[in-house]
Amino acid sequence: MATARRNELLDLAYGYVTEHGLADLSLRPLAAAIGSSPRVLLFLFGSKDGLVRALLDRAREDELTLLAGAHGEGLAAVGETLWGWLSDERHRPLLRLWVEAYARSLLDRDGPWAGFAAATVAGWLDVLRRAQPEADRDTEDGLARRTAVLAVLRGATFDLLATGDLKRTTAAVRLQLSAA
Repeated sequence: MATARRNELLDLAYGYVTEHGLADLSLRPLAAAIGSSPRVLLFLFGSKDGLVRALLDRAREDELTLLAGAHGEGLAAVGETLWGWLSDERHRPLLRLWVEAYARSLLDRDGPWAGFAAATVAGWLDVLRRAQPEADRDTEDGLARRTAVLAVLRGATFDLLATGDLKRTTAAVRLQLSAA
C-alpha cells in the first residue's frame, strides 16, 4: 500500500515540479498542492533530498523513454527525431525541469543532483552511437560526430527555451544535421 501511495504522490509531485521547478521546492506547498502532508512525504521518501532524487529519477525515466523511441538511419535522421520531440511545445515544462536539474548537477556534485548531467550525456551519446554505421561507432571520429550532434541539440534546446524562436532554432539544427 505504501508503494502505491508513494508512486501516486511521486506522479503528482512530478507534475508539480514540471510546472514550478525544483529551485525553491518547499515540502509544505508541495504537499498542499498534491493532497498530502510534509510528514507523509518524509515518511515515503526519507528526506527532501530523497524526494528530489526520486523526482530526478522520474525525469530520467522520461528522458530514457524519449531516447528509446529515437530510431532512424544515421545521425541526421535520429537528430531530426530527437529535435522534433525537443522542440514540441508540450515538452517545455519537462525541458525546463531538465535544464534546472542538469545545471544543479554541475554545481552540487554530492547532493541529490549528483551524476544527473553525466548520466544524461552518456544516455544521449549511446542513442546517437547506435544510429551510426557500425564501422564508425568505436572510432574517435564517430565519437566526435555524435558529440557534435548532441551539442547542437542541447544548444538549440537552450536557445529555444530562452527565446521561443522555433523557426530560427529549427533552421540551425537542420543546417548542422545536414553535415552529420
